[in-house]
Amino acid sequence: MIAKKSKQILIWAGVGAIVLGSVIFLIYRNSEPGELDDFAMCLKARGAVFYGAFWCPHCQNQKAMFGRSARLLPYVECSTPDGQSQLPICQSKNINGYPTWEFSDTTRQSGEVPLRELAEKTGCVLPQKK
Repeated sequence: MIAKKSKQILIWAGVGAIVLGSVIFLIYRNSEPGELDDFAMCLKARGAVFYGAFWCPHCQNQKAMFGRSARLLPYVECSTPDGQSQLPICQSKNINGYPTWEFSDTTRQSGEVPLRELAEKTGCVLPQKK
């Protein structure tokens, strides 16, 4: 009886160690800087704003271009949580398609915008691919 109980404790301790190790790994991995962190921060500093919706596949593609650096984008969510309407911030800006980029000179560009075009429009330096 005691041996069986000890075996169960060891199994659960092993499972707990694996779960804890996985959580620590994910926290560490997500805290590493992204390749385009400086570029994303520059876009924000230069007044670019990315309007999108969580359900929009083109918005997801645009974010994917930035990899881990997407978390630093000057992103404004336009969709209500139920995906059925638009939030007032985007209504007041007359955003009628996603993604929409608005720049400091008040011009806009809709659709998935290549990183090179964002760099040209804002003057931000796009790092060379490694």
